[in-house]
Amino acid sequence: MRADVRQVAEGTYLVHGSNTNWVILAEGGEMTLIDTGYPGDRQRLLGSLAEVGGSPERVVAVLITHAHNDHLGSAEYLRARYGTPVLMHEAEVPHARRDFLHQVSIGTVLRNGWRPGVLPWAVHALRSGGTARLPVAEPAPFPGPGRLDLPGRPVPVHTPGHTEGHCAYHLPHLGVLVSGDALVSGHPTSRHRGPQLLPGMFHREWDRTVASLDILAALDGDVLLPGHGPVHHGSPAEAARRARSLANAGRRES
Repeated sequence: MRADVRQVAEGTYLVHGSNTNWVILAEGGEMTLIDTGYPGDRQRLLGSLAEVGGSPERVVAVLITHAHNDHLGSAEYLRARYGTPVLMHEAEVPHARRDFLHQVSIGTVLRNGWRPGVLPWAVHALRSGGTARLPVAEPAPFPGPGRLDLPGRPVPVHTPGHTEGHCAYHLPHLGVLVSGDALVSGHPTSRHRGPQLLPGMFHREWDRTVASLDILAALDGDVLLPGHGPVHHGSPAEAARRARSLANAGRRES
């Protein structure tokens, strides 16, 4: 099983796993890994590191956009086996420890099973470990505000709504925005292509998710690396406008 690895900027790679993306930032022989895919993506994850000339031992830190299983899948594996720190927004730390779980329930998925794509996606999620219990034993908050002293020099951007502590990561010197699930460009349960929000059932707080589009729109850049879907070329402001328009249209239709 091989992941689809695409270089999008200097030392910056978007990796498509099974329905979920992660990002590798490489610099000076070391790497920052943003998200880790599903538990079932582990071999794809390790293969993607090797494909760009790295290895788990060279990963300086794992940054988590949010602690859903399709993004957290191998974080504890890397921490426990290689001692890799797993960092995230302070509000996401208890979520990663599984003090609680804010994730779409099986019941909600079944109630939405009539929607195109939902049941095939749900089967894949179950087979890939989407409902497994995967706490990170020692998740850590960012050491301070602003740019992180890690390969790629990412800047965390708190974008709550999808989860309380959801974070995007901005690479202003490269014009790249890693948006996680705050802004995506596709999903198996969506009929749309291009910048959009995930369907409402996936978000903890819909209104805050929509409001966080304004936070992303204020950032500079021309490359969007989403948690789901292909790379998008264009400004965050343009992408956020399109996502908001689709969200408003969807609300009127529902």
